[in-house]
Amino acid sequence: MANHPAAEIQVDTDLVRRLLREQQPALADEPLQLVANGWDNYIFRLGTVHAVRLPRRRVAVQLAANEQQWLPGLTADLPVATSAPVFAGRPSEVFPWPWNITRWFAGSEVSLQPRDRNVELAAPLAGFLNAFHRPAPPDYPRNPVRGVPLSVRDNAVQERLASGMVPHAARVRELWEAAAVLPPWPGPDLWLHGDLHPANLVGSPDGGLQAVIDFGDLTAGDPATDLAAAWLVFDQYGRSAFRSALGPQYDADPYVWGRARGWAVCMASALLAHSDDHPGMYLVGSETLMEILTDVQDWV
Repeated sequence: MANHPAAEIQVDTDLVRRLLREQQPALADEPLQLVANGWDNYIFRLGTVHAVRLPRRRVAVQLAANEQQWLPGLTADLPVATSAPVFAGRPSEVFPWPWNITRWFAGSEVSLQPRDRNVELAAPLAGFLNAFHRPAPPDYPRNPVRGVPLSVRDNAVQERLASGMVPHAARVRELWEAAAVLPPWPGPDLWLHGDLHPANLVGSPDGGLQAVIDFGDLTAGDPATDLAAAWLVFDQYGRSAFRSALGPQYDADPYVWGRARGWAVCMASALLAHSDDHPGMYLVGSETLMEILTDVQDWV
């Protein structure tokens, strides 16, 4: 069962205003509203064009620092807008951890729309990944649960499959175990978003992709981690369009799509086992699992 972790620090609009007056006074009098209180971050809407993200748990502090250090440079030339910090807040007596001001995107959350509409996102999301998946330097931020060999995640996935929370567990286990023994990514460690599910995509009014958000799992490694979006975001037709739009960038590795489906199993099982207190994310997990189980294409 999911247990929404308790905040280790309490944040309200008064505290955020104090921070803004201290470090970004030009924005301190803008309208301010709490819009999300997630597992790792508070998110406030600031005026009409900004958002404020503040860690609510110590485990998220390094994630915010990673975004400050890496994202502005990594995303400056991408073909899709992102939630990269536009102002990097520093720890102070008001708030002891790093925090960020980002752009606010007023588009639609992709997880709330029918999957058959997501085919319009195939080309722009592929363009984002082709541009973002560049070799990372040796000091890239490590992440123990993203970008790693699938075998590293075996214990966690097997526990979920044995929990009774994942439907069709026997068949899912077969697909997972087949993916977990595939040869690893043979290329350099590539930059990864790390959590490319529909709730981290913002749709534009014309049906396209307005932004990719929430880079808290930023790391580098096997691009199959992000290619799991083929099942997390799309139905069969969107998946084919997505793969086609990516072009030949990953063709040198014949096992990349088999591992990508394994990553989709990993993420869907996590959503099913740990999102019972978040119906929207549970639905993403359930839909993703059905896409995996009913997929007629041979990806391995």
